[in-house]
This record gives sequence, structure tokens and C-alpha cells, in this order.
Amino acid sequence: MENNDRYIQGEGTEKQEGKESSIVEKIQQLGQTNVPQMGSDSKIHCLTIVGQIEGHIQLPPQNKTTKYEHVIPQIVAIEQNPNIEGLLVILNTVGGDVEAGLAIAEMLASLSKPTVSIVLGGGHSIGVPIAVSCDHSFIAETATMTIHPVRLTGLVIGVPQTFEYLDKMQERVINFVTKHSNITDEKFKELMLSKGNLTRDIGTNVVGKDAVEYGLINEVGGVGQAIQKLNSLLEKSKDEDTMLQ
Repeated sequence: MENNDRYIQGEGTEKQEGKESSIVEKIQQLGQTNVPQMGSDSKIHCLTIVGQIEGHIQLPPQNKTTKYEHVIPQIVAIEQNPNIEGLLVILNTVGGDVEAGLAIAEMLASLSKPTVSIVLGGGHSIGVPIAVSCDHSFIAETATMTIHPVRLTGLVIGVPQTFEYLDKMQERVINFVTKHSNITDEKFKELMLSKGNLTRDIGTNVVGKDAVEYGLINEVGGVGQAIQKLNSLLEKSKDEDTMLQ
């Protein structure tokens, strides 16, 4: 009997250690512990896009990054998990890999569940499509969004095909943003190609309510307003489901 007690106690300790190591692993790999899981108590999941969006090239270890190969499985899990009814996306990003950012934005836009985004601090560059990809978007009063043309760093072969590729990539960004927000194609291009706003570069820094006035973001607000809006979207979604039944 005593041996059995020791065995049970030992098994409990091993389970606890295994659980703790699993949490540590999630923090190391994903930067958060609340990965979508079956049986979660909360009906709203929070997805954070912070630092630089890392794409096909691994960035130096001192860079704060959001790795797209970690975010994409989370979005799939959110869509599949019946216990998660809505998604809150929090952005504080300098931008990063264009194709990785667009992939995340496209996935968020295609979710069947209500989604709300909020820009805190900054939602720059390729963070702009991600911010507008949700059903409703917020921006903090002091937060900024930098809109500029698509750029490549490193060696660029100076041939017409390279510029054509850049132009097509830029069109993909413009089309996505204008489709998922209230900003016009002309206004977005004007902000993108504006001179004198950014030091030694072209583009525009848009702050808080200006982003709303341009039609880029829906509302100025913080976390409280974003949660309220998401809850109202959840209620609306439930009512629509009830009517269909």
C-alpha cells in the first residue's frame, strides 16, 4: 500500500514536471502560453503580432520577431476549435516579410469566426494589411501606421523583371488593403508615395484618428472597446445562426 502511494505521488510529480516543461516550451517557441486548446474556458482567443514579422529568412536572435510558421498553425487551430468563438488580434509591429505578412492577413480575413484587431504602439509596413484583415479594426490614439512602397533589402539585380516583380507585389498589398478597409485606392497610393513625411524616404506616418479619417481603420479605441465590439459581433453571429435554424 505504501509502495502504491509512493508510485502515485511519483507519477503526479512527473505529470506536473511535464506540464511545466510544456508551458516553458510554448513560451520559448511561441512567446505565449495560451495556444488554442480544446477545453479552454475563454471563448475569445488573443493573437499577438509583435516585433518584426519573420518570413523565409531567419532574423538575428536579438530581434523581437513573430514567426509566421508559428502564427499560421494557431489560426488553423482557432478555426477548428469549437470552444473559441472569436479572435482578438493585437498588433505592435514594425512590419517585415511581405509575403509572410500577406499570408497571415489572408488567413485572418478568411476565418469564419468574428475577428477584431487593435493597433497598439505601431502597425507599420506589412502590419497594415494584417490590421485591416479583421471584421473590425481599432487603433490606439497614440499608435502609428507607416505606409510606404514595397522595398527589398540586400542585393537587387537591376533588370526590368525585378521592378515588375516589386510592382506586382505592391499591387497585391494595395488591393488587399483597399478591399478590406474604407480607404480608396487613390488615397492609399497617395499616402504610400508621399514625399517629405519620412526622413530620406517616401511614405506617410499615420497617427491614431488620422487612420480612421482616411478610412484605413474603423475606430480609435483601446482593449476595452475592442473586447466590447468583439462580444457584440459574437452576439450578432449567434442571433444569425438562431434565425437560420
